[in-house]
Amino acid sequence: MINWYPGHMAKAKRKLEESLKLIDVVIELLDARIPMSSRNPDIDEILEDKKRIIALNKMDLADRKITKAWTKHLSQIAPTIAINSLNGQRVNLIINQAQNLMTKKLDKLVEQGRKKRDIRMMIVGVPNVGKSQLINQLSQRGSTRTGNRPGVTRGQQWVKIRDGFELLDTPGILWPKFEDEEVGFKLAATGAIKEDIYDAETIAYKLLKILKVMIPDTLEDRFNLDYVSNDTLTLMEDIGRKRGCLMTGGKVDRERTGNIILQEFRKGELGRVSLELPEDR
Repeated sequence: MINWYPGHMAKAKRKLEESLKLIDVVIELLDARIPMSSRNPDIDEILEDKKRIIALNKMDLADRKITKAWTKHLSQIAPTIAINSLNGQRVNLIINQAQNLMTKKLDKLVEQGRKKRDIRMMIVGVPNVGKSQLINQLSQRGSTRTGNRPGVTRGQQWVKIRDGFELLDTPGILWPKFEDEEVGFKLAATGAIKEDIYDAETIAYKLLKILKVMIPDTLEDRFNLDYVSNDTLTLMEDIGRKRGCLMTGGKVDRERTGNIILQEFRKGELGRVSLELPEDR
């Protein structure tokens, strides 16, 4: 069972909790392929009644129909938008939604004779979910760091992303343990966990066991296989031979093969694959 909670993650969580009082809207960034597994189980308690937008990132790697179903399902919690932070697809919808969420509050400030201020946002999510890419897309390259504000832990920076919006740049957070081994597996398979924490061969084997059922034709085409074996170990070795992952004596290097399978899955070279359905939860 993967059980990982490095010190900087605990520190990041504390920073998040300290900073929330300055934030108007939180963007909860999830991996569209594994929305529930990439959610911090403590996030609802941490955010409480804070205004929130859920962004399903990496929509280009996930099954379209399943992502649509997740969007509908998660919209019961907060406004939910599927995005691609790599190319900026649909990212502007986050800005529009944040504006909608804050309209009444900002109008009330004006009615009270107070100056209309910027909407302050923050992105939270597990590592490698695309937070930095989203910041770059929101800032439209012209970001300006406005320095530390009073009450904010040193090192956290405000970024002026667009007219009327500021973003607090904070690190992603992960939880102290995975109650369900499936969560750890899915995070490892999608690249949210550093490679030295888990065994690539084991994770790839488990992933391949799922993929051979979901996308057998894709596996056959991608790895130039004669057929997709029902036996997962045999299938992994067939892939290894096709990719030249051989050791002395012609034995298949399963660790190297596993890394190839994981890398191609993460890059979307095995097609759009979602590992979770709303009805699974």
